[in-house]
Amino acid sequence: IVFITYFLALGAFEVRVMSEIVDFFLLEGTPSWAIIMTVLWIGLYSITQGLDPIARLFEMIFPITVIIFLTIALMSLGIFEINNLRPVLGDGIMPVLRGVKTTNLSFTCSEIMLILVAFMKKPKNAVKAVVIGTGVVTSFYMITLIMVIGALSVEGVVTRTWPGLDLMRSFEVPGLIFERFESFLLVIWIMQLFATFIITFYAASLGVSQVFKKKPLSCMFVLLPVIYILSCMPKNENDVFILGDTVSHIALYIFGALPILLLVISKWRKRGEK
Repeated sequence: IVFITYFLALGAFEVRVMSEIVDFFLLEGTPSWAIIMTVLWIGLYSITQGLDPIARLFEMIFPITVIIFLTIALMSLGIFEINNLRPVLGDGIMPVLRGVKTTNLSFTCSEIMLILVAFMKKPKNAVKAVVIGTGVVTSFYMITLIMVIGALSVEGVVTRTWPGLDLMRSFEVPGLIFERFESFLLVIWIMQLFATFIITFYAASLGVSQVFKKKPLSCMFVLLPVIYILSCMPKNENDVFILGDTVSHIALYIFGALPILLLVISKWRKRGEK
């Protein structure tokens, strides 16, 4: 039940962030409920047939994300200033370590592997999959961090809500069909938010169906209004960020301590059976 609650909260957060981005950059003035309901119904359609369509969708999204992201990152080199990154570790290592806590949200949903292992044909490869996946995510965030600070400086980053998108707006490549590239970043960003939403939605539905012995499809329809209500609870953008921080902190404790406890219980039960 703890896992179900967490996945519902994370899914609602992803939907609300997607709504904020679409409203701010693409469909200004569109009611948030209209965007949220559209995303929810598309997400429901995506998970009704189980995990296979979800995995295939992720296989389609991943290469598109890599190609667009790296292309945009290379194009932003024209306004990159190495001096904006200096001095490296000017205040020592402790400020960096204190800042690690704020990155929790960026790495949430890797705990979904605790559930996906049960569906893997080769469960022994789960550790390898997690290491590679986390490595890719870390590389993307490192590139983003370096490019954004190098182009906008630390002072410029801290005053912006979406510094990555502001970076894309800061440069143009004359002569190309597309001279502004923030739309491409928005595409892959929305795809990643949607991917995170549907896998958390699926995990929550699967959990409810197993806990209460109900059909997964009926649980998906029941959870739809729950996610909608949770996503509409934040009153403004600041509340959305507070929700994200809360979810990331909860994830740190739940998936840092609870799996260890479950592992100990599992070992104890196996020993008792022997």
